[in-house]
Amino acid sequence: MQSGVFRFDQSEALLHKVMDGAAIGMGLIGNDGRMIFANRAYESMLGHAPGDCLGIAADTMIHELDRQATMLRVDQLLRGEIAALRHDCRMRRSDGTPLWTSTVASLLRSEQTGQPLYAIVQFVNIDRQKRAEEALVYAERRWSSALEAAGQGVWDFDTQSDSMYYSNSWRAMRGIGLDEVINDSTEKWLARVHPDDRGRLSIAARKQGQGEAGFDTLEYRERHRDGHYIWILSRGRPVEWDAAGNVVRTVGTDTDISHLKRIEAQLAAEKERLRVTLQSIGDGVISIDSKSCITFMNPTAEQMTGWTQAEAMGCPLDQVFAIVEEATGKTATSPVARCLAEGTITHLDADVCLIGRHAECRDVQSSASPLLSPTGEVLGAVLVFQDVTSSRALQKQLAHTAVHDALTGLSNRLAFERALITVVDEARHELRTHALCFIDLDFFKPVNDTAGHAAGDALLCKVAEIIRQSCRRQDFAARIGGDEFALLLADCPASAARRVAQKLVDDIAALEFTWDERVYRIGASVGITAISGRAASPADVLGEADSACYVAKANGRGRVALYDGAA
Repeated sequence: MQSGVFRFDQSEALLHKVMDGAAIGMGLIGNDGRMIFANRAYESMLGHAPGDCLGIAADTMIHELDRQATMLRVDQLLRGEIAALRHDCRMRRSDGTPLWTSTVASLLRSEQTGQPLYAIVQFVNIDRQKRAEEALVYAERRWSSALEAAGQGVWDFDTQSDSMYYSNSWRAMRGIGLDEVINDSTEKWLARVHPDDRGRLSIAARKQGQGEAGFDTLEYRERHRDGHYIWILSRGRPVEWDAAGNVVRTVGTDTDISHLKRIEAQLAAEKERLRVTLQSIGDGVISIDSKSCITFMNPTAEQMTGWTQAEAMGCPLDQVFAIVEEATGKTATSPVARCLAEGTITHLDADVCLIGRHAECRDVQSSASPLLSPTGEVLGAVLVFQDVTSSRALQKQLAHTAVHDALTGLSNRLAFERALITVVDEARHELRTHALCFIDLDFFKPVNDTAGHAAGDALLCKVAEIIRQSCRRQDFAARIGGDEFALLLADCPASAARRVAQKLVDDIAALEFTWDERVYRIGASVGITAISGRAASPADVLGEADSACYVAKANGRGRVALYDGAA
């Protein structure tokens, strides 16, 4: 763990929020002995401005009167020799004056290596309590009033008289009446302790009463008078001994820390809910750091990319989330790049495909959300993506159906009218010449009436295939009516259009259509009009071609006619 500013990752964001908003001082000490995080309560407690404590050696924060003894315990904790530390010591305020705090610290280890990472430390201001304790020790006065003002329950055990004193706060936190006589026996006390804590506490309390090091602070659950259990943080130590060295008086304070325990439980529950949610949702989720390296993947992301989380950890995102543009096949840029650069939620709207580790291809849509520090610094991002292969295929199918004839597969009248508008505009503004062929089938109705609509549909499909084979890549064929077709010939003079149309007439006339062992023959009449700069409107152009087709039919069917006699 490097010294300096500590950055919480996504899974620790709630912990950071709770720690920074806690009423008691909280901090993190790196394994190099330096402060890597201090919450506002801690900085305020010691009179420091925000951020002043970061990077400072922890021993300089401890008053010189307690520095050596305290740092011995802290070093043991950071080396992993002990898992937790509870210790009262004097901290050093910014002006150099001492401040008594009760320090509770625990060690966090790496889940991968098991090595110590940093210590989480709670600092409770007990300066008033300590001053009261010292005054009472030397002046033999009751000091419960001062501690009650801070919500601390006070107890005082005199071994010579075998009597206990309990302050009003001590009674109130347990729901015990102020005038109620309390049975002081160890058995009665342990009977109120939670069964899971009873064995441990009976041993620890005895060692605390004997003044053994490390047992001056105890945590346990005790039953309230209304039946529920409260968490108690009990701090106590011997304060008087007889000539033989036997303890004759022990004093201590109890604090109700139920709210802190509830926060711990909420943190654990929230973390578990987050884990279960990410494991179960159908969207792929990938978390990355500020350098676009992967820090987390959920099972859906693993399945869609072909990478396991263990394999992907630390890899660049582009290596695992490989996407290409659907239209060009070129590598696409994920929304994470812009998200990290701008610190905003970013969506990828283009049609892209995710290429899995084993060359599987999926249509995906994705978005990226930034992970921000309290100061607005971008710490990383979360990429969420969905498999939209089916929905995108349906969209393409619907789009195709909207502009294509369902029977023949040629473009429909709507698509034809749009194409006609385009070529008329080109002819006007680009000085290009195109041709429109209006094709009307001859003798089709008898086939439809005699053999049935199924036969008529099959025959239309064969005619459509003949027309399709007559087209160049730049030409446009459409079915615009029951047995009417249109063919737009791009950059084609009338003479060339006539040759194309005549071949169509010949090929359709040569078609032998067999249905129920009977052979049917049909024909086609074609009207042609040139589309040039003189074209008035798309409707006029279509009318010209239709008129020419009428002339072809009037001249005996199976013929080609040019509008207005154009050659």
